Amino acid sequence: MKNFIKDHVSCREAPASSFPKTLANLRSQGAPIEYYFVTTDHLTESIWFRDDQDFKTGMNYVAIIALVSGIKVLAFILMSNHVHLVLQSTEAEAEWFAYELKRRYSEYLNRRYGTDDFLRLNKVDIQKVSLEDESLERAFAYTLMNSVAANICLTASDYPWSSIGAYFKVTPSKGVRFGEMSLSSRRRILHSRSIIPDDTVIGEGGFILPESFIPVEFVESIFRTPKRLNYFLMNSSKAKRRLEVSGKGLPSFKDQVILAAVPDICMSVFRKKYTSELDPEETVELIRQVRRRFCADISQIARVLGIPYSQVTRMLESF
Repeated sequence: MKNFIKDHVSCREAPASSFPKTLANLRSQGAPIEYYFVTTDHLTESIWFRDDQDFKTGMNYVAIIALVSGIKVLAFILMSNHVHLVLQSTEAEAEWFAYELKRRYSEYLNRRYGTDDFLRLNKVDIQKVSLEDESLERAFAYTLMNSVAANICLTASDYPWSSIGAYFKVTPSKGVRFGEMSLSSRRRILHSRSIIPDDTVIGEGGFILPESFIPVEFVESIFRTPKRLNYFLMNSSKAKRRLEVSGKGLPSFKDQVILAAVPDICMSVFRKKYTSELDPEETVELIRQVRRRFCADISQIARVLGIPYSQVTRMLESF
C-alpha cells in the first residue's frame, strides 16, 4: 500500500500516545490545511464489520465526525478489516479523525458484541498527497477501487460502503432530512447523541448520504469530468492488482457472508453451535469446509474465524 504513489508522498505511522486531543488544541497550532491519505492497518485475525448494521454504523460515524468537526472528507471506503480516508485537513486533524473513528466504533462494538477494545491497537498510516503530482487523484482511485481489487464487486459503484456514489450524480438520492425525524429515530439510526445539521439526509439504506458531508462540487472540480475520474479508477494500482490475480484464488465471497454461514456449518457438520466448542480436528474440518465452500484463502479464513494465520497454516498441514 505504501508504494502506490512512490516517491511522491511522505509516509509515517500516526502516534497513538498523544491522544486524545481536542480539536481546539490541534487548530490552535496553526498548521496548514493539506491533503492526507489515511489507512488503518489490515486486521489479520478479526474484522471491523460483521454485518450490514455494522457497516451502516461505520458510515454514520464517518459522517458524524466530519459534520461535528468540520474536517473535510473527500473520499472514503469501509472494508471488512480496514478503512481508507482521503481528508483535507492538517496532519494532526487527520490523526485525530482516525483516532475518533476508532474510538466511537470501538464503543459501538462493545455495546453490541461485548468485545474488547481491539481497535485501540489498530495502527494508522498517514500519507501526505498533492494535486501537483496527481498523487491526490491516485489516492482517490486507490481508495475507491479497494472493493473491486478484493473481488467483492465488478465495479466501484456496486459497493455501498464508500463515497463513490456521491460524485457526478445524474439523479439525486432519495432520503429523509434529519430535522424531519424524531429524536428516538435519530439515535436508533445513528447510535450517537451527537448534534448534526437538520438538512443532513438519511438515505434509504439507513445511513447518512455521503453527499451530505462531502464537498462534492470541490471533488468534482479536481477531476473535472466523470471520464477523468474513471481513468484514474481504471488505472489505479488496485485495478491492476485485480487483473494480475483474477481467477487465482482471491476471495469471491464477502467476509460477512462467510461469517454468517459458520454457525450453520458448525451445526450441520458437528452438531455444535459455537466454534469455541470444536476440538482441534473439528476446527481443521471447519477450515476445510470454509475453504471448499467459499473458495476462501488462508488470510480470509484467519480473519473471519479469528485464528492466527500461522495457526491456520499449521492446522491444514498437520492433519
